[in-house]
Amino acid sequence: MIKTDQYVEHIKQHAVRFANTADLEPLIKAAANAKYVLLGEASHGTSEFYTTRAEITKKLIEEHGFSFVAVEGDWPACFEANRYIKGNAPEYSNAAEALHSFHRWPAWMWANEEVTRLVEWLRAFNRNQNKQVGFYGMDVYSLWESMEAVVQYLEKINSPAVDKAKKAFECFEPFHRQPEQYGISAAFYGESCMSEVMDLLETIQQNRKTYDNNPESSLNMQVNALVASNAEAYYHAMVTNGNESWNIRDRHMVEALDYIGTYYGPESKGVIWEHNTHIGDARATDMAQEGMVNVGQLTREKYGQDQVYAIGFGTHRGTVIAAGKWGEAMEVMPVPKAMPGSWEDVVHQAGEFNKYMMFTPENQELFQETIGHRAIGVVYHPEMERFGNYVPSRLSERYDAFIHIDETSALSPYVF
Repeated sequence: MIKTDQYVEHIKQHAVRFANTADLEPLIKAAANAKYVLLGEASHGTSEFYTTRAEITKKLIEEHGFSFVAVEGDWPACFEANRYIKGNAPEYSNAAEALHSFHRWPAWMWANEEVTRLVEWLRAFNRNQNKQVGFYGMDVYSLWESMEAVVQYLEKINSPAVDKAKKAFECFEPFHRQPEQYGISAAFYGESCMSEVMDLLETIQQNRKTYDNNPESSLNMQVNALVASNAEAYYHAMVTNGNESWNIRDRHMVEALDYIGTYYGPESKGVIWEHNTHIGDARATDMAQEGMVNVGQLTREKYGQDQVYAIGFGTHRGTVIAAGKWGEAMEVMPVPKAMPGSWEDVVHQAGEFNKYMMFTPENQELFQETIGHRAIGVVYHPEMERFGNYVPSRLSERYDAFIHIDETSALSPYVF
């Protein structure tokens, strides 16, 4: 059990109060030295997490030369937003129309007013730039949509690899776009499409230089092929080994990030938006005991500790968009006051206002005790949260900095 009073005093000494983006300038400058800035969130349905991340992102792009934004979203839907941002999607008259590409549940994560404002800002920013800032999805779920995109691209350029793509796509057709059906068939009945999709991915990688007439279209096709391959493995593992499916997903997101970074060049810098459970180093939580890794850990290992700056987010209380079960309608739910003794509770006790902390060699050891840190997913039961919504964490090892917004409100999603 932590010594709450002592922790509160440490927070009072090292936290900085903030009311607007200008107050976050020291944090933004520190983050800007990294190649990748990882911006977390304690839930997928909190407005202030999105708006604060958006303001930080704008500063990193406008003042520090960051090249792209990559988010915890599906590649095909995000690529439609990317096309709009770069002025390559005349079929969309505004950002909201482009964001209607997010059909897979939970669409509210990206089809919302908060993201719309960022997308419009990115489009306006790009009008005066030679190097266009991009917006991409890193997630692994879009198996069928990604396969369709690969087939369409290979058909468009008359590639001989189109037959392999169609063969792989046809292998998945009997499962009627139901990943659970495919996972059960692959895991228990040996009805796997692994060889077909791996053969396609290998062919595309071998022939990647032949797709250089339109580099970003080539990137789109290559990452869609990567999604198809890793999604097959993800759904295969999901049925029998939840921890391994998690690892496949987070390794995929780092692999996708590497593709994007390679496309933008060795000097490029990116902003990543994902849940705290992805961007906060897994080695500083109980995930490590379960053999699980995540984006925060993998990027630090791949690019170096000084090239990754992870910022966690949290709140003491408020409201949030979530659902009672997977696939059900979204609703506004209460976020109860943080559990006594949790990280959110002690930060709140240090002052009922918004604040941030930067963890440095001088103060890191003060915040290395394992404390519960709230995590809310797309499925949420407020009345039960003390039994499963707090991740034991050593905060100063999990993140480079932490932003606390004392009272938060629900996201503003589109309904369609």
